[in-house]
Amino acid sequence: MTIAIDVHAAVAPSGRADRIGRGLAAFAALATVGAFADGIMRMTDAADDRLWVEAWRTITYAFFIGLFALLAARPRKAAGVWELALAGKTALVVFAVIVGDIPEARLAGMIDFALVAVVALAYVLSRGWQAWQPGTTDPPR
Repeated sequence: MTIAIDVHAAVAPSGRADRIGRGLAAFAALATVGAFADGIMRMTDAADDRLWVEAWRTITYAFFIGLFALLAARPRKAAGVWELALAGKTALVVFAVIVGDIPEARLAGMIDFALVAVVALAYVLSRGWQAWQPGTTDPPR
């Protein structure tokens, strides 16, 4: 008598946890669309000496929209993407705390802190670290 064990099924997240984790990553992408739209507005109103910085910031929002969308679509097929997104947003939160009293930094820091919490929860629920394991596959949706 032979007993077969599906190792990936044993470590895969539950269907519910996976759906919630993917949903949170999708929410992060959609929330960042709002920041992107705000960035477009800032670019249209920016003085010449601020235009490059505002464009860079706005393009970075688009980059994060893409990262979060990838994570929502393939949470266990994006080795390093979760960690990169979390590290980038956490660095912004730390910098916001360091500069403290700058109104824009205070608001952005609070928003990024909430985003870090949402993405970290999505990472845990969808077991994003499994992307580093060879042969890990996503369960059917």
